[in-house]
Amino acid sequence: MKLKKFLSYEWDAIAGIATAVIASILHLLHALSEETMLSVVLALIALLFINFMRHARNNEISAEQIEHTATAVHRIHAGLALPEVVLVGPRHLRTSHDHFTKHMKGDSIWFNVCLSMYKPQALFDALLRPAIENPTISSIQFILDSRQQSVWLEAILPKILDCSGHEKVREPRWCSLEKNVSFILADSHASEGTEALLSFWGEPFMAEASERQSPRFIFHVQKHSELLPHLIELGRCQGHGRTIAG
Repeated sequence: MKLKKFLSYEWDAIAGIATAVIASILHLLHALSEETMLSVVLALIALLFINFMRHARNNEISAEQIEHTATAVHRIHAGLALPEVVLVGPRHLRTSHDHFTKHMKGDSIWFNVCLSMYKPQALFDALLRPAIENPTISSIQFILDSRQQSVWLEAILPKILDCSGHEKVREPRWCSLEKNVSFILADSHASEGTEALLSFWGEPFMAEASERQSPRFIFHVQKHSELLPHLIELGRCQGHGRTIAG
């Protein structure tokens, strides 16, 4: 290692400096004539140009290598298509949901979600309250199957009215939803685009426990996904509801 460092020194430059110093001392001592001193200076200038040309060539080679590497990286990056949908498993469900809720903004749509999932106070506080109390969310529109009306009135609405920001929650749109698709749709601060958390009723995507279904797997639909326009259309066709009085 020391030998490698020793050999890496610019010995031609060191030799040139040493020669210049010695020649100057000898000239001051009148041991070196002006003609000889001039020859030494010219030799040193020539050595300087040779050293400069060598480094210039090395710099050109380095620039070519950097450009080649940058081209290769760009080619690899272009070949790596970003995923349109990311599958989120049980171990990361809570983290993904919290991240999504934290970065939501503007109007949001909650389509065909299972209200029984929010009946326990702990789950309501963990999954729904953060969205209601998030100041960057301007509205929350539930689009629900009419068979969930009793759960809404008896178990969910009282909890919502107890939250700060409950006025942003609109009256649900009650429909006859036979579809097994469920999603939360909103713009995101993180991606500066529209994203969705998509799930499906029934196995293996939902787990049933004490008469309620809770997600086991969800799909994080990215802003560039071709699936997003279809989800937006599902929510848009239901229109807008009235806000909850309170």
